[in-house]
Amino acid sequence: MSKRHLFESPDGLVTKALRGIVAYNPSLGLDETNRVVFNTAYDKSNVSIISGGGSGHEPAWSGYVGRNMLAASVAGDIFASPSTKQILAAVDTVPSDRGTILVVTNYTGDCLHFGLANEKAIAKGHNCRMIICGDDVSVGRKGSLVGRRGLAGQIGVLKIMGGAAGAGGSLGEVYDLGVAFSEQIVSIAATLDHCHVPGRAEHAMLSSDEVEIGTGPHNEPGYKKLSPTPSARELVGQILTYCLNETDPERGYVRFRVGDEAMLLVSNFGGMSHLEMGALVDELLEQLARDWKLEPVRICCGFLETSLNAPAFSVSVVNVTAAAESCSYSADQIKSFFDAETNTHWESMAGSQSIRRSRQEQFVQPPYEPRKVVEETKDLRIEPGTLERMLRGACNELIAAEPDLTKWDTVMGDGDCGETLKTGASCLIAALDSKKLAEQGSVFAVLQELEEIVEGKMGGTLGGILGIFFVSVRTALEENLALAQSEGLPKLWARVAQTALNNLGRYTPAKVGDRTVMDTLIPFAEGLRSGVFADGVEAAIKGAELTKTLKPRLGRATYVGADSSKGLPPDPGAWGAMVAIKGLHSGSI
Repeated sequence: MSKRHLFESPDGLVTKALRGIVAYNPSLGLDETNRVVFNTAYDKSNVSIISGGGSGHEPAWSGYVGRNMLAASVAGDIFASPSTKQILAAVDTVPSDRGTILVVTNYTGDCLHFGLANEKAIAKGHNCRMIICGDDVSVGRKGSLVGRRGLAGQIGVLKIMGGAAGAGGSLGEVYDLGVAFSEQIVSIAATLDHCHVPGRAEHAMLSSDEVEIGTGPHNEPGYKKLSPTPSARELVGQILTYCLNETDPERGYVRFRVGDEAMLLVSNFGGMSHLEMGALVDELLEQLARDWKLEPVRICCGFLETSLNAPAFSVSVVNVTAAAESCSYSADQIKSFFDAETNTHWESMAGSQSIRRSRQEQFVQPPYEPRKVVEETKDLRIEPGTLERMLRGACNELIAAEPDLTKWDTVMGDGDCGETLKTGASCLIAALDSKKLAEQGSVFAVLQELEEIVEGKMGGTLGGILGIFFVSVRTALEENLALAQSEGLPKLWARVAQTALNNLGRYTPAKVGDRTVMDTLIPFAEGLRSGVFADGVEAAIKGAELTKTLKPRLGRATYVGADSSKGLPPDPGAWGAMVAIKGLHSGSI
């Protein structure tokens, strides 16, 4: 959990945040005193939907004010309900000829203040109603007298109701829809750690081998802690079981029949990477289809309702078919309300789903590219056993060096060098095992395989350099193959290495002294001119060692302000190339 904040004090933070949040949509207005964000372009002839709660959950709820969603939102202090006066100010700001619906998550403070505001609004002449949303299954039926807590499933309720209101639904129709939809949601959250609230000194924390399941969005403790930490697959399995196991007497809140249409909402609590959230959605969809026979007709993933910077998420599954059976709208109409375009943060998470394709249709395979046949008369062949030993020697040395390469690259670069080289080495070993790559002693076959590995599995700058280098080596071999007969293999390899480096020089300005992989490759090529492989190896070793004293002049390492006077690790790219060259040499002896 990060304890650092740009704004260390919560004083004035909520109002300042709202002033910034409304900037993205010029049609939004802000009542700073009451912290009410409202849509200045709202249609008075439509039902007004109002929601809100404590701050720290952004974009909930100010980020959802706009067309086909909220008419207004109200913000309290961090994790604290807004006051009755604030909520009533929101009702007065967006009066409706058709009526107003307050939609709130099931927390005591929110229920009390929104409830009182609802009563006072009615007393003032507003046609006002209120819906309390509780979707968390972790509490269980016996766990609390106040019912289920509200999680991010409520954002789905707001969107469906907003779409219905925008389509001209009556107060009763939109209200009944909201109730029916909210009652068909099952949600649960899981956290890797708790969030940190600006200005507070003490916070709950999880140990590195714990995951908490059933947590709330205000740093509340979860239903239970899981230790040791389960795999992502195991965790998703438990989450879906809590949500969808209809035989659980405590949590079987919603039943899904064969053919029922469902929606999936996955909310990032603020501290999860988009990369992991994408993988989480994939795992959820895989298990929903395989284990629960559910294929959601709508999917929404992103910062639906956050908890400051918490590395946590919630999962909500909604039975759309069952919701339609309890209101005047059909399942297709409910889906259309989900799809109704807004000018709010919702759009960044829901995308465009009115026309859906199956997941099988979305996943495509690249066109088949037949491997180029190597003609024996145009091939360079060496003794198969020697070739196998050389390649395995280089790969094994690279894999063993990965921890050091990663550590050095983390200090001086982006940390991917070791993993990139390990991936390439592992793929080449797999080809040696499964494809019997070295069985014919074909150097061209090895180079073709290396090109495929580098181009398909090894990204980053180093992958690009090696890709160009290996293609250039193969081309130079084809053009100079006769040298093997006239002047011998050492001279051939010297010519090939030099030609490949000259070609590589067209794409990178790196030279000896720039602290890059070229500090190994260039000396290696120059050393081969003697006709002795060991001389090239020795030159490569010296070149890699020298990078310990060099200041970076190219690549990401130039940005870190390294001070070579304090001692630097070797350049990981140069060191990796040297390790591979040494491994090749040891296998040839």
